Amino acid sequence: CYCGNLDDRVTEEVLWELMLQAGPIVSVYLPKDKVSGSHQGYGFVEFRGPDDADYAYKIMNMVKLFGKPLRVKKANQDTKALEVGANLFIGGLDPDVDEKLLYDTFGAFGTVINTPKVARDPDTGLSKGYGFVQYDSFEASDMAIECMNGQFLCNQQISVQYAYKKDGAPGERHGSQAERILAANRSAVRPNQNFGVGPGGNTRTGIAAAAPGAPRPAPAMVMGMQQGHQPVGMPPPMPPAVPPVGVATMQHLPMGMLPHMMMGVRPMAPPPLPARAPPPLPS
Repeated sequence: CYCGNLDDRVTEEVLWELMLQAGPIVSVYLPKDKVSGSHQGYGFVEFRGPDDADYAYKIMNMVKLFGKPLRVKKANQDTKALEVGANLFIGGLDPDVDEKLLYDTFGAFGTVINTPKVARDPDTGLSKGYGFVQYDSFEASDMAIECMNGQFLCNQQISVQYAYKKDGAPGERHGSQAERILAANRSAVRPNQNFGVGPGGNTRTGIAAAAPGAPRPAPAMVMGMQQGHQPVGMPPPMPPAVPPVGVATMQHLPMGMLPHMMMGVRPMAPPPLPARAPPPLPS
């Protein structure tokens, strides 16, 4: 990790103790001036694994050390891979607006890949009234412009627009259609997308392709019902059995008619009643 904006009182031991909260450390290096022997305001911390470096960037960036917010970011090759040209210029900043306030304000619209920069006078360290914010996508930068341009920050109205290109033509700003096309076509590998997917499978759903000639698996049984529909993921119900031709079922008969009446079969006669002896005549 790169650690910038370090105070003069920061030593390698102090930086080690601070960054150790993020994970195991291999080494800490502070480049120093050969004449004065003091460090140059930045340093490097090497962690044992990339996950520890990512965690340090998330929790240590903009943390104040001796009253100055740290600028913690990953290696340059990592941030270069995220740069798409979504760089914003923020003008009309109040003198009290610092890098941490810019980070907290504009970080709500997307991922800020580099620590926001406030332009300062090299002699006095005072703000020049403008700064820069860099996102990893044009969706985030467009949203920041839409929501923050013309708004008030520290009781002062600010302007938010795309910054001028350093290596472009005079007056050319970031956010051009060419940059957006390149960003859309960039094939970025996202984590946890292709785990458990076989060759030819669907990387979005995680379902592997079946071998040629193999039977299709039965649909998964998913709990839950949709209103007015079958359960989600359940196969459709079997259709009712069709009776043989000429055979009627009870639900198809007219009211009051028995099945044998539809088949042309007469019902069996009821058994005769037992004979009774006539009552005796009166004498």
